[in-house]
This record gives sequence, C-alpha cells and structure tokens, in this order.
Amino acid sequence: MQINPPVNRLQGALPKVGIRPVIDGRRQGVRESMEAATMAMARAAAELITERVRHACGLPVECVIADTCIGGIAEAAACEAKFEREGVGVSLTVARSWCYGYEVMDMHPTRPKAIWGFNGTERPGAVFLAAAMAAHANKRLPAFSIYGRQVQDADDFSIPPDVAERIVQFIQAGLAVATMQGKTYVSMGNVSMGIVGSMVDQDFLQQYLGMRTMTVDMVEFVRRMERGIYDKDEYERALRWVKTHCKEGKDYNPPEKQMSRAEKDRAWEISVQMALIARDLMVGNPKLAEMGYEEEALGFNAIAGGFQGQRQWTDHLPNGDFMEAILCSSFDWNGIRQPYILATENDYLNGVCMLFGHLLTGAAQIFADVRTYWSPDAVRKATGWTPTGAAEGGFLHLINSGPAALDGTGEQTTPDGTPTMKAWWEVLPEEAERCLQATTWHCGMLEYFRGGGWSTRFRTRGGMPATMFRLNLVEGLGPVMQIAEGYTIELPDEVHSILDERTNPTWPTTWFVPKVTGQGAFRDVYTVMAHWAANHGTLSYGHIGAELITLASALRIPVAMHNVPAERIFRPHAWGLFGTSDPEAADYRACQTFGPLYG
Repeated sequence: MQINPPVNRLQGALPKVGIRPVIDGRRQGVRESMEAATMAMARAAAELITERVRHACGLPVECVIADTCIGGIAEAAACEAKFEREGVGVSLTVARSWCYGYEVMDMHPTRPKAIWGFNGTERPGAVFLAAAMAAHANKRLPAFSIYGRQVQDADDFSIPPDVAERIVQFIQAGLAVATMQGKTYVSMGNVSMGIVGSMVDQDFLQQYLGMRTMTVDMVEFVRRMERGIYDKDEYERALRWVKTHCKEGKDYNPPEKQMSRAEKDRAWEISVQMALIARDLMVGNPKLAEMGYEEEALGFNAIAGGFQGQRQWTDHLPNGDFMEAILCSSFDWNGIRQPYILATENDYLNGVCMLFGHLLTGAAQIFADVRTYWSPDAVRKATGWTPTGAAEGGFLHLINSGPAALDGTGEQTTPDGTPTMKAWWEVLPEEAERCLQATTWHCGMLEYFRGGGWSTRFRTRGGMPATMFRLNLVEGLGPVMQIAEGYTIELPDEVHSILDERTNPTWPTTWFVPKVTGQGAFRDVYTVMAHWAANHGTLSYGHIGAELITLASALRIPVAMHNVPAERIFRPHAWGLFGTSDPEAADYRACQTFGPLYG
C-alpha cells in the first residue's frame, strides 16, 4: 500500500499564520533597545509553530512575520497589507514591552487572534497585554491572552512550556477556523428518517463556520452510475482491491431472505461506484474532464459532506455504508491518504464535529449512535459477568452502520504496541492492513436496508484515550456543544459477543467510558448518557476536549457540558468579563454577546 504525499485537495491556498511583533514606538532609546529582542521573539514563535503544528492535509504550516516591528498605526497597516497578500488566516501578536494597544492591535474582523505578552520586569510586556485585551474587548474583537507563569530574564528568548502549550492550542484552533472559511458542505440528499441533524441549516454553516452549502439530490448518483460518469480504470482497480482486502463476514439475514451471490456482487459494484462518485462530488476529478464532463470534474470544493441514504435510497439500492466507512478512513485502493469527512444519514451537525476533530488532529474520526448505557447490574443479568476496572461503573455502546472509519479498530499502534488512531500521514502500510484484517463486511440487514449493501463490523481496541462530542442547534439559542473525555475499553470476548448480538451485529462497536466527576452531567456514566442531546456522536482519538473548547469559543459556540480540567481550558480573555465563578454560564453570555463569527 503506497503512502501518498500530503496535498491540498481543495480550492484556495492553505491559511498561513501571521506573527506580529509589536513594540513601544518611542524613538531615541526606547524602541531601539527592543527591536532585535522583539523580532527574535517573533522568530521563536514561528519556529515553534512550524515544528509543532501541521495542517490536517499533512502539509507544513507556513508563518509570515511582519517586515518590521509594529509601533503604531502605519506599521500595523503595512503588516495587514502583507498579511492580506500572503493569505494569513490566524494572527499571533508578540510583545516584550509596553506598546500603544489600540494603535498596534490586529483589527481584522474575523481572523482568530492571540497576544503573547512577555513576562519580564525590565519592560512592562504584561501591562501592554492587559491594555490590549481591554482594547480588544472594547472593540468587539475578542482575543486570546498568553502570559507565562514565570518571570523571564530580558536576554531569555526561550518559550516556556506553558506558553508553548497555549500558543499551539490557539494556533490549532485558529487554523481550523481559517481552513473552514469559504469551503463547502455537500448535502447529498436531504432528511434521513426524520433526523433533525440532517435538516441542514445553511445559515448556521455560513454564519458560524463561514461555509457554503451545496445540495445534491441522490438521483445524481443514479445518473453518474448509469451514464458511467466516473473513472472506469480506477473503478476496476478499486473493485479488485475490495475483493482482496475487504473480507466478507456472516450473512445475518434469515436464509430464506438472503440475496443471491450475483445480487451481492452487484451490491459491491454499486458500493464502489458510490464511493467514487461521492468523492468526485466533494473535490472533483480531472479524469472526468478528459471524458467530456468538464462541469462534473470541478466538484464542489467540499471539506465535508453527508449522504441521506435512508429511506428512499436504501429501500431500493445498496446502502452507503461502504462509501462512508472507506472514505472516512485514512486509506483506500489509492493508498494512505487524508480522510474525507462524510456523515451518515446526512447528519451535518455530526459531520461538522467530525470535521472539527479531523482539523485538530489530522486523524480519522468515528461516527456512531450513542446507543446504550450498560449498567453493571444489566451486564451481570445479561452475561453473568461483573464489570471491573474501568468498566465497573458501566459503559456506553457506540455503534452505527455509517462512517466509523476503519482506523477506529485501534490497529494502529505506538512503538510499545499501545492502540491509537494516528494522524493520517503517520499511518504505516502494515497498520492499514491490520485495520482491514480486523474488519469484516456483512450483507446489510434487509429489514433495514431493503436494497442490500455492505456494512462494516469491527471491535475497537480498549485503552485508547478518546473524546466524544456533539453539536446541537437550539431554537432561540443557536449551536451548543457537548464534550465527554474518556477511554475505550475491551470486554471479555464472550461478554462482548452477547451484548453485541443484542443489537445489529453487522455494525462496528466501540465500548466507551467517559471520565466521571461525581457532579452534574458527569455524576456517573448513566448521567452522561441521559444528558446527551442527540442520537449521534463523534469519537476522536485523544483527550482533545480543551482544544475543542478553544475552537468553539473562537467560533462563538458555547459548551453545555464537559469534563475537561479547568487548567486546560483556554478561551478568549474577554470571556472572564462575563463572570469567573461560573465559567460555563459566562461562556454562554459571551457567545451570545459577540454573536456568530461571520454573522
């Protein structure tokens, strides 16, 4: 399996990070004494960012530093002109001294912005930082404040670990914001089985994420299949790859209702065609232009999409499970490559969460129903086994037919064998092969999918730190996010089989235990399940709750529940002006006051 090099497959240049060295504008000794040190601070920040952060597509992040230190309005304007030319989407201002806050601040209305104020005694960098935060709040331009805990000497140009952590956290979130801007969500079909998450709210996507929406009727798949509007050579290659690498499992349909071998083979053919067509709809395909389909070759510049499927499509044609699972994985017949974000049942709110997780980590995401809370008593009654260890307080069964990326098997590992879900550019060919070997493909349950199709089955390995999260829209309030950090767990084989067979055994299972605190929505595992506000959730590898909170605040989306330690939370400085004793309530007030980023 080849490893494809990183590439930006979407229209528009990748956003750059702008570094703004600001300085006291007074000449005849003050400014001159700080010029070199301030510019060195900017270069150190740029070096940290390029070493620690990548775009989700795998390409390195490029930093742009202002040509001169910024001591006033004219130099601020010159810097902004350079940032506009260079395509800067995120800005970090650095300062070692007092500066004229309002005169030197970044005034761009939507660009995520932060200021690192040097904690030193020779020049009052912290005083400027406080003044600048006041100016940003006053001018309705909330910014993130970065200030080291320890005092540094004037000749110390290192970046303390706590400062580095905040810079990286902000830049990751800021790049996610900038990357989404101007991109598209492709709604393939419309509402699936009355699920409100598939009633795509185009105003939300535009006003909060800066994205446009393209609606494509599912009949477009039929048109392209019947008229052969896909790369025939790739189709044949993909079909051969599927026959080699996608192992068929047990057909759980009653024998008298099972499809014939010919019908199953045809379902494979259609499933592969659907995957090619969905990808082409999202990002285009120059091969189609060679075939005379210049318009179709362009695609819709989609950073995410969703497929309705149920019921009109799946009552007649194979389901979208293969399409969703393989596109959302970090590999296919073309080798290891960046995952696509494609939501099952066109649940765009969960698709947006998958997009958030991918932009922050570069890894594939698990889409699942938040299906069942299993209490210790219920497990004991069903299996005779008493949950112990991480499972002793009960656990959640995450399972869905749709795009649980095959990376979710946990067959990618660290050097010591610990299961993980890697950033796609770190996935090794042998790891992709293990993910495929750990997955079986089962004929779709015909009571659900009358047109057949192929559903994945695997069991996620335990011991992985993971974060479950979800966006919801509330009339009169707007978008709200929920976050639950926790761990995947493994059950004894016989226990897993008994519990798994009680629901649809043709779908992938992840057993998940959120970290509980004994309070509020995280009083226990049951309470987390009881507070979950939708039927779906996204599971991302790692404890990325703090990063999600930073991203949500940059987009002005409040977080309704989370179990992230307070010391990891990083929001714009102005949020503290809305109250400090109840940060959750202050988050709501701040987001409501500042409004959607592009509203």
